[in-house]
Amino acid sequence: MRVEESYIKGIFRREALPEQPPVSDHPSLAVLAALRGYPDLGADNLLNPLTSGLYSSLVGQLNRRVHLLMLDAFTAGDPLKALRLYALLSEVALNTVGLESHWARIPDSERERAFGFTLAELQSLEEEEAARHGVPVHSRAVVEYYLRDMKKVMSSNPRAKSLLAWMSEEASKRLDERHPLSSFLLAMRKLIESNAYYRMTVQGLCRFGNDYALGLRWLRRLGFVQVSTNPVLAAEAYKDDPELWDRFREYVKSHRELLEDIESKGDELAMVATLLALLPNMEVFRPVAFLLDFKDGMVSYQLNPNVADSVEGSVRDALKIYMLAEDYFRKYDAYLLWGWPSYMERGRPNIVFKVAGSSEASLEITRILESMGIGTNNTVTFSVSQEVSLILAKIEGRASAVKRGVKLTKVYETNMGGRLEAHLREVKASELIRTALKFYENPERALSELARRLGVPEATPGGVWRGPTGWGYELEAKTLDEKVELVSSQAYMKSLVNDALIDFLLNAGVCGATREEVRSCLEAWEKAISLSGTFVAQRVWKIFFSERNRRLWISYIIRKYGLTPEQAEEVLDGIDVLPASKRKPADTYYTLAGRNMTNTEFPNHQLNVHLEYLARGARLEDYREAVSVNWGPQELDLLLKWGEFRKAYDLTPELKKLMLEASLAVDGYGESGLRVEEWATFGPRVKTMRGFTEAYNKFRDRCLKAAKSLVNHVDS
Repeated sequence: MRVEESYIKGIFRREALPEQPPVSDHPSLAVLAALRGYPDLGADNLLNPLTSGLYSSLVGQLNRRVHLLMLDAFTAGDPLKALRLYALLSEVALNTVGLESHWARIPDSERERAFGFTLAELQSLEEEEAARHGVPVHSRAVVEYYLRDMKKVMSSNPRAKSLLAWMSEEASKRLDERHPLSSFLLAMRKLIESNAYYRMTVQGLCRFGNDYALGLRWLRRLGFVQVSTNPVLAAEAYKDDPELWDRFREYVKSHRELLEDIESKGDELAMVATLLALLPNMEVFRPVAFLLDFKDGMVSYQLNPNVADSVEGSVRDALKIYMLAEDYFRKYDAYLLWGWPSYMERGRPNIVFKVAGSSEASLEITRILESMGIGTNNTVTFSVSQEVSLILAKIEGRASAVKRGVKLTKVYETNMGGRLEAHLREVKASELIRTALKFYENPERALSELARRLGVPEATPGGVWRGPTGWGYELEAKTLDEKVELVSSQAYMKSLVNDALIDFLLNAGVCGATREEVRSCLEAWEKAISLSGTFVAQRVWKIFFSERNRRLWISYIIRKYGLTPEQAEEVLDGIDVLPASKRKPADTYYTLAGRNMTNTEFPNHQLNVHLEYLARGARLEDYREAVSVNWGPQELDLLLKWGEFRKAYDLTPELKKLMLEASLAVDGYGESGLRVEEWATFGPRVKTMRGFTEAYNKFRDRCLKAAKSLVNHVDS
């Protein structure tokens, strides 16, 4: 006996809610929301900080009501009602064992009682269902839904496996057929509490964010407090979860104006599609935002890369999205915050806008948005000079806002360390290859053989070579220089230490006279380059947030902007460095910091971080304030001899002068960093923006195609 798939898919399928909740207590609201397809919202309302000391009593009241309603559902044969009520109790249980209950300041004794009550209620219902049907079919169906939901993350990429997919597999091994849902929740509690991220969060080692648009509610339980996406990841979300296209079509059908003059609406449709993917994420993090006073719980929205260098265009788009989100959340918060403190501002979006640090315009966009109390997350940022300049723009904007009494939110300065490393690896590979080609009698034939071994398609000598670069676009190579660029790209040169490159260099006598010497040379460069992104993130964090420098910046902000000490602290303390684009666990472990740091992680990277913790039995506390440790002094010395790295690592004369005004020591910071006018031409910026723009344009075209398919339907 099985529950029909249509009912399972309907568990979280939203139905219209009354504008104001027609309820008189928290359990009534939870049940009402659940039966309209919002079991998650119903559970989140119970995290009310005003009732944290009575949490288990509220859960007990909820159990009484749900039990009676479930008996009615079993008798009436109402599967959707039964599934939604099971899901409500499950969401309550998961909130109780997750870090949400800590943020709501629910005492440990209350948490334990509430979880025990919920588990006992679920077991009672499962036994009742088994007595009636032989097996607890509805309980099992909810488990199937949850397991599939976790497996959905990165499911469109057969080469990657997410942390949540792994947790789904682990939970599946621990299920009891007679008590599917209650055993699932027990399994999830163990998996949550033994997870590396949960433990790092509990120990205060760092904050964490998700570099993906799906799976947020599960990660929230592990302590994740932020999500960051871009055009590539928005498109991936629609691949992993095709039901998002159904939501998009429904929205467009109900907003006929989007179908008028449709050819001109591509960007607007892409904006809607992205917002529809992110609204559920904002819902997930809204309790976090309110419980932590908007110091966490932010969702990053990437602005249209086609207008990244337009102040007017970017600010216009940001305000439009912001107002749409605020209108939506005024209604949503009527339920989430029912019974919560009245001073909590309803409707304010927990959103920050990703502003690409690709030109001087990004400084003004950042300053303007921050001055309105609208947070930013600067992205496409790879260098110390970029990130320092943009943090200073944030400070100026935030100072203006706080002076007017505007409450500030958490904001971010992304450090795309993995992308910087990929670029530097490509540059070093191309340098070595070009040097070696000088010693080959037939350079193109030699390069073709190297390309063949590395897996470059269509690498015939004398022909035009084409292939993906690993940056989200393909490269067509006609000249020898262009072919070197293609061969060196990250799609094929994932590490400098590979047999094909070693043989190629050895035959030319480059990097050493023996195979061992060549390998040793490449290993030194590979190790150094693999730390380059970490070195940049550490330097940016140190400049602003090391204890001594933090005090100096607060004094500077007080003097320059006429703020009180409390206001200056609010301005600075709400800015986090955001290491991103991770490639290996060390990228996370080496940048942990207890304040002003949020590590944002790809789902497959999350799994690697956790598995490394399990395999090595690492003492997580050994990485406390790892951001202050030089994890590779020899590697840093090697990199500092290389001009391409110093573009990313050094300051500029102008920034050093400003730091002196703030009384910071500037010795050793160098002056070879990128100037503002050089940002647009820096290698990783060019490659990243080209990939983002192509991904955005493809996604926009898909949105336009989906909307066009509705034109005749709506007209009829």
